[in-house]
Amino acid sequence: MSEHAGDARLLVEQIAKMLVDEPEQVLVNQVEEEETVLELTVSPDDVGKVIGRQGRVARALRNLVSATGVRTHKRYALEILE
Repeated sequence: MSEHAGDARLLVEQIAKMLVDEPEQVLVNQVEEEETVLELTVSPDDVGKVIGRQGRVARALRNLVSATGVRTHKRYALEILE
């Protein structure tokens, strides 16, 4: 894992832990494909908090992840797993 890929993963992990009630259940897996996919898994009770109303929180997280990749010319995607 490169240094910058770790930064994006850690960014998602830290933000998700601040949003949920059970931060110990936050898990971010990184899958390398054409683009780096970050898979966010949280407690079933906290999925709604990570998605937000009308998906606003999820959209904001995805914007942060894609902005992280601009500097390194790498594409990131965020998937929220249930």
